[in-house]
Amino acid sequence: MDFFNTDKSDSKEYSRSDLKPLADRMRPQTFDEFVGQDKIVGPGTPLRKAIESDNVASMIFWGPPGSGKTTLAALIAKSTKGQFVPFSAVSSSIKEVKQIISKAGNYYQLSGRRTYVFIDEIHRFNKAQQDAFLPYVEKGDIILIGATTENPSFEVISALLSRLKVYVLERLSEEAIKRIVSRALSDTEWGLGKMSLSLAEGALEFIAAAADGDARRGLSLLEATASYLGAGKVITVKDLQEVHQKGMALYDKDGEEHYNLISALHKSLRGGDPDASLYWLARMLDGGDDPLYIVRRLVRFASEDVGLADPYALTLAVSARDAYHFLGSPEGELAIAQLVIYLACAPKSNAAYTAFEKAQADADKKGSLPVPLHIRNAPTSLMKALDYGKGYKYPHEYEDALTDQQYFPDELAGTEYYHPKEAGREAKLVEYLKKYKEYRKKLVQQPKK
Repeated sequence: MDFFNTDKSDSKEYSRSDLKPLADRMRPQTFDEFVGQDKIVGPGTPLRKAIESDNVASMIFWGPPGSGKTTLAALIAKSTKGQFVPFSAVSSSIKEVKQIISKAGNYYQLSGRRTYVFIDEIHRFNKAQQDAFLPYVEKGDIILIGATTENPSFEVISALLSRLKVYVLERLSEEAIKRIVSRALSDTEWGLGKMSLSLAEGALEFIAAAADGDARRGLSLLEATASYLGAGKVITVKDLQEVHQKGMALYDKDGEEHYNLISALHKSLRGGDPDASLYWLARMLDGGDDPLYIVRRLVRFASEDVGLADPYALTLAVSARDAYHFLGSPEGELAIAQLVIYLACAPKSNAAYTAFEKAQADADKKGSLPVPLHIRNAPTSLMKALDYGKGYKYPHEYEDALTDQQYFPDELAGTEYYHPKEAGREAKLVEYLKKYKEYRKKLVQQPKK
């Protein structure tokens, strides 16, 4: 019995066909064929054990394009003999999805098989639409597997996110891409094995690099080059370069070029070119990118690349987000354009970003170093008896509000993370820190009374 055999849903699993692109034909059919993501689904991992024991809970796969999110979802359903019902949040309405999953409870009672509802690009459903999944997930009628390239913390409602396990998929390594491409080249049933093609020196490395962590991208380049040359040929780096330059942008209909464009925008901003930055912004908006995604990246740029050289940049970035929320497209896009110009022209400093990275590294490496007793709070008599807060010097009682007090754990005493640059307003912080360090040094050298 199959409740899900409808025109709107390709149930059970993704079927193979000679008419489909190579990337679809080469989808792994078993975990032995699945390359990459060993940290998540390799032998002995918690998820793999859950799959093998048929005890899978609802989840979200968060990762870049071509990292295996859809394939992994289908493999989970197949391995547990579950019903796989895929939807795309771009092309499917929530009404269509509800019509299908509303039958899932009865289906399990009659067949004993679980229903895996896979929602590709789940972040495209708005908050009200995502709410529709809650009762089915709570009751256990379905196993929901969402896939997204966006941070679920921002794009998935908290009520739903709290009921889902988030797995972060990494971009595939070049070695993984090489294995996938080599398999496709030799596979005589669904791959290009019947074409008797071979790769010249450096060709496999070129494909792996051009794929940029996206298996689909690498297989598409291989397929396009094979079609261009014909059977029985040796594919050279020159052939791949020619096809890559001419044809990959046309194939890029599922959004892979999005990552190239955001990189171009980011680097143009960092390089201080407002005109190039505006061009890449226009390209992204024209290509259908979510303006709020772009704004999030600009907020990050304001804190990461402009930093304290111009603290107002972060304020303006958040204001641009609010302006777009209020106005929408196309009027709100002007606020984003103004922000782009400002960020490109602003002084740049990544000193705060670098300093925080170093502090995070020490926090991770050194473990839970104890807080010095003199800067611990002592709200109870027991804590006071244990010398919590003993010897603390209240800065406001001292000249220039400075003391010789140590705030680091002993093991990190004297550590310096933050080294401001002589850029914009951060130059004033250079002056402050110079004065701070000199005064502290003087205080430490003074004889104790």
